[in-house]
Amino acid sequence: MQVQANWENQLRDLAGHIPHPNTRPFFSHWAGDVSLRTAYKQAGKITAEHSKSFYFASGLLPEEKRSAVRALYAFCRTVDDIVDESSDGERETRLDYWRGMVEHASFSHNDLVAAAWADTLARYHIPRHYALQLIDGVNRDLTQSRYQTFDELATYCYGVASTVGLMSMYIVGFKSNDAVPYAIKLGVALQMTNI
Repeated sequence: MQVQANWENQLRDLAGHIPHPNTRPFFSHWAGDVSLRTAYKQAGKITAEHSKSFYFASGLLPEEKRSAVRALYAFCRTVDDIVDESSDGERETRLDYWRGMVEHASFSHNDLVAAAWADTLARYHIPRHYALQLIDGVNRDLTQSRYQTFDELATYCYGVASTVGLMSMYIVGFKSNDAVPYAIKLGVALQMTNI
């Protein structure tokens, strides 16, 4: 029997005990919807501009999954840029907009990234709390830059990186919830390497 560290249990609790989705992604008519096609193209442009390696790797996926992971990337990039580039007053307003978008799928009609991300969230049954945890995780950069314990650092890494892996799993696919701890640990490892 393998003994897990406290931080691992803590992060698994943050991820929640969501049953593995037995449903397949909703069929989407996005390919025939001009506005959604435009939204996904914009997400692809953002991905290509900011991460050439991710853009290349995602190009190996089938078209709908490729577009969906690029929408995920564009969402992550957008909220991270809000934290990094917005003034204090503007930041919370813009992050609240994204929280509302995630919770209620309500967004400005001309927000192409939000349109692609809303479609991806719904089609792939992505648990919305992962997206909310990501928003809170990147926002944490403004209030804390040092961590006293590894558990605290791991929780930060979960918020800004493991959540991305957990959301990606729903797009790429996974066979059972046994994959969840590996996605969490990979996110922590990648973020610590990035730090």
